[in-house]
Amino acid sequence: MTAPWIIGEKTVTDPLRVLVVEDEPNIRELVCLHLGLEGYVCEGLADGQEAHRRTETERFELLVLDVMLPGLDGVSLCRAVRRGTMNRDVPILMLTARSQESDKVIGLESGADDYLTKPFGVRELVARARALLRRPRRTAVAASLDGDEDAGGPPVRIHGIEIDLAKRRVRIGSRDVELTDQEFRLLHLLATHAGIVFSREALLTKIWRGDTYVTVRSVDTLVKRLRRRIEEDPAHPRFLLTVWGVGYKFADV
Repeated sequence: MTAPWIIGEKTVTDPLRVLVVEDEPNIRELVCLHLGLEGYVCEGLADGQEAHRRTETERFELLVLDVMLPGLDGVSLCRAVRRGTMNRDVPILMLTARSQESDKVIGLESGADDYLTKPFGVRELVARARALLRRPRRTAVAASLDGDEDAGGPPVRIHGIEIDLAKRRVRIGSRDVELTDQEFRLLHLLATHAGIVFSREALLTKIWRGDTYVTVRSVDTLVKRLRRRIEEDPAHPRFLLTVWGVGYKFADV
């Protein structure tokens, strides 16, 4: 497929480039094959260090990273990409042979956008890739979370909720919803990453930004307050969902 493709607000006519970093040849070739059938230009690497060099000099639209890699593991590679400049906003899908929740949380907290546990189905892989490529790149959302209060961008609309970052306004249907700064930041973060699970620790880092006088229970309290403001039935939420043993997510699109 050669477009037009929409990435956030950008329209491109060239095929989207995907870098798959996986040291198991069979899995690497399988992933590249099926993403290639979807029209993506897929390149495969087996070494984390080599992948880091490529991501420092070339632009990709999606990274698929295995956690266990020679040279530089997937979590460290993910963190290095997020600290870089060329691909710091690229969607990242982690592949892991580990099924423990703590391993998944570590991957997400390192900067990954989603994860798949091996063995996985190719249809699910393709669906996850499509979903990540539909989401906005790291623009106004990231600027707001990094402390740029002048960040703008188009309003986010999801499940009948409109979130206007520039105006700091939330509307549900025809009514405005008054939120505190923390409530607004939490809603904006989760809504712009619909379907992605954030641990309480990750939310502490992103929403409170270094405040040492809060705990993970503060996240639960903030979620309860936000639910009372945006949910018709806070006891049975439709939007702000609990993922037991991990954290919270916004209902997927």
